[in-house]
Amino acid sequence: MASNQPHFVFMPFMAQGHLIPLMDIAKLFAEHNALVTIIATPSSLVRSGPTINLAIESGLPIHILQVRFPSTEAGLPEGCESADTIHSPILLKNFYTAVAMMQQPVEKLFAELKPPPNCIIYDRNFTWIVDIASKFQIPRISFDGKNCFTLLCSHALNISKVHENVSETEPFVVPGLPDRIEFTKGQLPSNFNPGNSSTMNEVVQKILAAEGGGYGVLLNTFEELEAEYVKTYRKVQDRKIWCVGPASLCNKENSDKAKRGNKSSIDENQCLEWLDSQAPNSVIYACFGSLNKLTAPQLIELGSALEATNRPFIWVLRGADGKDEMEKWFLEDGFEERTRGRGLLIRGWAPQVLILSHPAVGGFLTHCGWNSTLEGICAGLPMITWPLFSEQFFNEKLVVQVLKIGVGVGAKAAGLQFWDEGDSELLMKREDIKKAVDMVMDEGEEGQERRKKSRQLADMAKKALERGGSSYLNISLLIEDIKQQATSNLITA
Repeated sequence: MASNQPHFVFMPFMAQGHLIPLMDIAKLFAEHNALVTIIATPSSLVRSGPTINLAIESGLPIHILQVRFPSTEAGLPEGCESADTIHSPILLKNFYTAVAMMQQPVEKLFAELKPPPNCIIYDRNFTWIVDIASKFQIPRISFDGKNCFTLLCSHALNISKVHENVSETEPFVVPGLPDRIEFTKGQLPSNFNPGNSSTMNEVVQKILAAEGGGYGVLLNTFEELEAEYVKTYRKVQDRKIWCVGPASLCNKENSDKAKRGNKSSIDENQCLEWLDSQAPNSVIYACFGSLNKLTAPQLIELGSALEATNRPFIWVLRGADGKDEMEKWFLEDGFEERTRGRGLLIRGWAPQVLILSHPAVGGFLTHCGWNSTLEGICAGLPMITWPLFSEQFFNEKLVVQVLKIGVGVGAKAAGLQFWDEGDSELLMKREDIKKAVDMVMDEGEEGQERRKKSRQLADMAKKALERGGSSYLNISLLIEDIKQQATSNLITA
C-alpha cells in the first residue's frame, strides 16, 4: 500500500437491493485509488463476486474476505442466507438473530487486517459495527440505500407524527418539504404503521439508535437529481452526507452489466439479439425486484395488460410466488403462444442494467425500489410506477410528481411485505395498468416531454460520476477527509 492510500472496509448486507449498490460503490472507491477490503458472506460473493473479480483482474486494489452466515445456528433452514429467501415473520426474526451472531467473527477479521483500516463503510443493518468501530478507533460511515427525498419524508413524519391522527385511507400533507407531497397512512413503510411487523420495527429502532455518533452517511443518489431535498436534508441532520451515485454506472462494459447480482436466467446474447430485432423506444420492460409478493391472480392481470398494449415487452417473473399457478395459466390460456415474437419472458433473474440501457427499450414498469428506479433514470427511461411496500410509495412520488418522468398505475396501499405469509388481495386491474403504459409510451406532446426530461436526467447522472462531477468530487473529498484523519492520528499517536 502506498503511504497515501487509505484503507476502507466495506460491509454489504445480505439483500440484493443493499448488496449490489454497495459492491458498486466499493469499486468506485477503488477507482479513486483507495485500498478496499470487502467483507461478505459466501452467498453474497456468489451473487456479486463475478463483477468484483472482473474489477480485481483489471488491477483495482480490492481484497475480499469471507465471513460465514450462521443460518442453521439461528434456526434458519440450510441455504437461507439472504432477505429474498425469507417468507415468514419467524424466519425474519431468526435472520436478524444470525446477523447479530456475525459480530464476533467479523471483529476477529478486523483484528487481523493488514494494513489496519482507516474507515468502515457498512450497511446500516449491521448495528453492531458501532462496537467494532469503537474498539478499533475507526471512523464509521453507514450506507443507506435510499434517496434524500425519502429520508426527508421519513424525518418529517418522525418529527411531526402527522400520520398518527388520520385514518388508513385519508390523504395528509407531509410538512417541511420543498414540494406539496401527500400520502395516505396505508402507503407508508411498515415502521410508520404500529400494527405491522414488531421484528422489523425493533430492527429500525436499533438502526436509528446506532446511527448516533457515526461520521456520516453514504447515499446512492446524486445531488442534481434532487437538489432541494439534498439541501434540506443536510440542514436537518447533524452528520455528514455524501451523495456518491448512481453506483450502477461503474459498470461500463456489457460483461459487467450482465454479471451484476444473481446469475442471469437468460443468456445475455440471446437477450441482446431479441432486443436488436425491436424498433427503438418500443419495448416495455416489466420487473418488480427480488422481494415482491405479487400473487398469481395479480400477475395474470399484469400479463393481460402487457398483451393488451399490443407492444413488444420483456416480463421478468420472480421464481417463487405463484409459480405453479402461473405456469398452468400460461399453458391453458395460450399467453406465450399469442405473444410469441413480441413478448420475452424471463423466469428468474434478469440482466436489468444491460436491458434498460438498450435503445429498443422505451418504458420501465417498476415496483419503485430505489436501485431499479435509479437504473431507469440512468437509462433515460420514463417509468410506469407500481409501488408495493417499504419506501416504494415515496420513490413513486419523487418520480411522478417531483421529477415528472413517470405515470402511476394507481396503487393505493402497500401489499404484503416480503416476509409476510398469506395471499395479498388483488391490487390492480389490467385496464389501469394498460392505461398507465399507454400514457408513458405515447408519442404525443406529454409523452415526448416526459421522455425529454428522462434523457436530461440520464445525462446529469453520467456527468455526476465523471471526473469533476458532483459524485466524483464527493468520493474524492471523503477519501481525502479520511486520509487527513489517518495522518492526524499518526502524528498524535
